Amino acid sequence: MANFHYFCRKQKKFVMEKELQAALEVLRAGGLILYPTDTVWGIGCDATNAEAVEKIYKLKQSENKTSMIVLCRDADMIVRYVNKAPGIAFEVMEMSEKPLTLILGGAVGVAANLIPEEGTLGVRVPRHEFCQKLLYKFRKPIVSTSANISGEPTPMKGLKDVSREIIDGVDFVVNPRFQGRPTCQPSSIIAFGEGGEVEIIRK
Repeated sequence: MANFHYFCRKQKKFVMEKELQAALEVLRAGGLILYPTDTVWGIGCDATNAEAVEKIYKLKQSENKTSMIVLCRDADMIVRYVNKAPGIAFEVMEMSEKPLTLILGGAVGVAANLIPEEGTLGVRVPRHEFCQKLLYKFRKPIVSTSANISGEPTPMKGLKDVSREIIDGVDFVVNPRFQGRPTCQPSSIIAFGEGGEVEIIRK
């Protein structure tokens, strides 16, 4: 029995590695992926590639920059792409028991068409195995936006809820076996000013 469990773990690791490599190839080529996160399934691309970001806007039929956030591996990655992040933001992030998106000022280094006029960037560090491994290997932030056409309901029940239009519009769909245990709810959102001002946008 012990050997069987060992084999299953090795098999899962092998399959995940193949899935990660396939997703990485698409991201590096400027394509779009449909992938599981700690909240809901999302559409993703290289957050530093403006052409890739534009593809997401076209697929979602939206130009709403506030609907697009980026996933980062950790706080160290976040501070490479925002230069006006107060320390309290990271303290709150560490204490949060559920997925939390931070809205931080001084966005730099990401695609210009991701940044709204106020110069902010929505960032989140996902507590999700597949996302963390993908971010570690990619070494850059990855766009995350809900996998739906603008104005349509967010797919809360996993890949089965994602429309065929979205699935056909991406270059790679991650195997749902790596969905993990998402909250199936949008994240909380808190905006932080440079001086530590706090605004709760969504609980």
